Amino acid sequence: MTPAADTAAPRVLGRLLRAFSWPELRHHGLRHATAVLAVMLGVALAFSVQLINSSALSEFSAAVRSVNGQADLSLRAASGSLDEALYARVAAHPEVRLASPVVEVRTRARRVGSGGTPEKAQPVSLQVIGLDGLVAAPLAPTLMARPVERASSDEGDRFALLRPDAISLNATARRALGVQPGDAIEVQAGLAWRRLSVVGEVGATGAALGVMDIAGAQQVFAQWGRLQRLDLQLVEGAQPAAVLRALALPPGVSADSADDAGERVSNVSRAYRVNLTVLALVALFTGAFLVFSILSLSVAKRQQQFALLGVLGLGARERLQLVLAESALIGVVGSALGLALGTGLAAAALRLLSGDLGGGYFPGIAPALQWSPGAAALYGALGVVAALAGGWLPARSAQRLAPAQALKGLGELGGAGRSAWIGPGLLLAGVGLALLPPVGGVPLWAYLAVAAILMGGIACVPAAVGGLLSLFPAPRHAAALLAVERARRMRHTATVAIAGVVASLSLSVALTVMVASFRDSVTQWLDVVLPADLYARTATNNDQAEAQNLGPALLEGIRALPGVRRAEGVRVASLRLDAAQPAIALIARPLSDPARDLPLVGVALPARTVQPGEVGAWVSEAMVDLYGARPGTRLMLPLRAGQPPVATRVLGVWRDYARQQGAVVLAEADYQRLTGDRTVNDLALWLAPEARTDALQSQIRTLATQQQLDGSLLEFAEPRQIREVTLRIFDRSFAVTYWLQAVAIGIGLFGTAASFSAQVLARRKEFGLLGHLGFTRRQILATVAGEGAALTGVGALLGLGLGVAVSVVLVHVVNPQSFHWTMDLLLPGWRLAALCASVVLAGTLTAWLAGRAAAGHDAVMAVKEDW
Repeated sequence: MTPAADTAAPRVLGRLLRAFSWPELRHHGLRHATAVLAVMLGVALAFSVQLINSSALSEFSAAVRSVNGQADLSLRAASGSLDEALYARVAAHPEVRLASPVVEVRTRARRVGSGGTPEKAQPVSLQVIGLDGLVAAPLAPTLMARPVERASSDEGDRFALLRPDAISLNATARRALGVQPGDAIEVQAGLAWRRLSVVGEVGATGAALGVMDIAGAQQVFAQWGRLQRLDLQLVEGAQPAAVLRALALPPGVSADSADDAGERVSNVSRAYRVNLTVLALVALFTGAFLVFSILSLSVAKRQQQFALLGVLGLGARERLQLVLAESALIGVVGSALGLALGTGLAAAALRLLSGDLGGGYFPGIAPALQWSPGAAALYGALGVVAALAGGWLPARSAQRLAPAQALKGLGELGGAGRSAWIGPGLLLAGVGLALLPPVGGVPLWAYLAVAAILMGGIACVPAAVGGLLSLFPAPRHAAALLAVERARRMRHTATVAIAGVVASLSLSVALTVMVASFRDSVTQWLDVVLPADLYARTATNNDQAEAQNLGPALLEGIRALPGVRRAEGVRVASLRLDAAQPAIALIARPLSDPARDLPLVGVALPARTVQPGEVGAWVSEAMVDLYGARPGTRLMLPLRAGQPPVATRVLGVWRDYARQQGAVVLAEADYQRLTGDRTVNDLALWLAPEARTDALQSQIRTLATQQQLDGSLLEFAEPRQIREVTLRIFDRSFAVTYWLQAVAIGIGLFGTAASFSAQVLARRKEFGLLGHLGFTRRQILATVAGEGAALTGVGALLGLGLGVAVSVVLVHVVNPQSFHWTMDLLLPGWRLAALCASVVLAGTLTAWLAGRAAAGHDAVMAVKEDW
């Protein structure tokens, strides 16, 4: 092609879009608007998820930096708290400019009314930080309390911030509690409420936060002589690694930087965010098939027009470019609208859901929308690429068009047979990709395996149609025989007709199997971990549980109550093994029979495996993936700061759906012997047959009151209630998958209808000839409906097989690599059968509706076009 031709080509293409394509788009606006809608929804969902996650992560990281301050290093205990004596030794080091001791407690708070009576509103989660104001200002300026100016201020008000009952709140806490400086609140400390006066304000952003003088915080929360962390600012030029070596920190004390906490949240939430984005892109994937179907119909209706353009000099390459330009136009418009809709959805979600889409990784924050031009360009380009992918085969059909035959109406939608090895090759590639390990904690190869399996299955549609229909006995009825034989012999058109059904049904089957498997596994897990008749705890979530403990006296008193057959306490504490990972959960509980008490995966090792100087430990599946703690390995646990790590021998692996970061279970006796800690967080009670649950709860609360505790802070739940709440949260979390299934099936069926419409338009002479041969309109419709039933039936079987294959990858590869837990595969037979039957019925109906136009008077008269 000459340079002049290269310059003229875009102008010719632009004129063709205005004179040839625009009338088609305008006359069939609703049909093409549906394709634009599919691209728009896919881009909007994916872009909104990206904006929500990035905004929430950015806000959470900023809040963490605000709380942690500008320290060069922070010293923390791997488990529990630091001995306050460490502070003096660290502060005296010549390369440490400032050392700021910090007490940090997560608790609950409630407002105290004007009459001094606590209000009955739901308590608010509150993070309380105790600081030494004389040294903390340079390290954490946003945590410094500002007293409120009062007209009646006196000399004593200057020191109000230092009172042990004084607290200053940030804007989030003041708004949540409905208080202002001068009001009073109560904070929970164990099984008691402690009253505090709000005397100032704090500029820190993020979740609800209160700042106290460090001595007051230690007194209120019984942390005498203990610290949660030490923030250090080094002298200029000091190297953190050298300072740490010189400090010779005691065992069980670790150091991290101010940015490590945000990095840990980013790492642990990455798989969740990527999975959510991939799930949102399912709509864009099915939208590509709708674009394919719409443009297939459009090309089929304009075959003679394309042929005329070909006779007038428009080459095959130009026809290809024209159809691709039409698909790109659909993609551009859909992407632009999708970006606008996605921005609106993200803004609404951040306002209504506070940035948490169900994963629980960003609690207590209300992030502002942070629009990203780079993300907009990426997802907009994805929408255009999806539309171009959907328009490729119709464009190739227009390119391969034979103008002479098409002018006579003898053109056939479809194309030459493709290489038979493409489909099986993609399927084998999918199997190989599924065996590869994750990349940075993300199952990238598994996602590519799912795509390869889906595309390979779609490429196998013609062979599957021919193979399966050849197994059918030849029908005796003429219309049925014609329908089956044409579907079998013209199977290259099956890819066009049922590709959308196969893709959407396989995704729906895969999601159905995955969700059903997960739900069934969670149900079985709950049956094992909830063996008692009644449960009690002092905190509403795990973050607060570590600071809200029950003493051994209350547990012994509960055991002595009539109606209690057995009472066990469970101690749950945080344990940091790796600075790059979130803290794991350390669980101490009675273990009479681990095989019965824990939902073990595989066979546990015998107790004799434990060597002298070791204790037995049972780890969750996440510990195996993240720390290599396989059965038989030695795992060192820093149970107490200042003491050497405890050697444990891993005896078994158990399934835990509650803690993605990992958990270790120790026998209660071993834990208490090693740490001296006899407090518990949770209670499990087995009741006598004659005991009444409500009466026993009242007795336990009365017993707590007799021990100078507030029994109303105990929260009770029966296993049935815990199971119902858990499964309700599960169903709500996966509700979006059901909506995506409905969208995918709808798009697939719409594509099938468009494909059948394209085919019957190209076969008008065939149906007219059948009319001349004596076929009635009803028989022609029965033939078209029969073809639809045969093709969608094969498509349903193929979609079912592909869906089960994809579900195996989701269940056994994606979930373990993403969240570090396994589940048992469950095929909900009746649900899958109903799904396939509904698709076949709907496909038959859409084929019948598409064939109505082909069986009319125009089809009969079309035969005369060749006379």
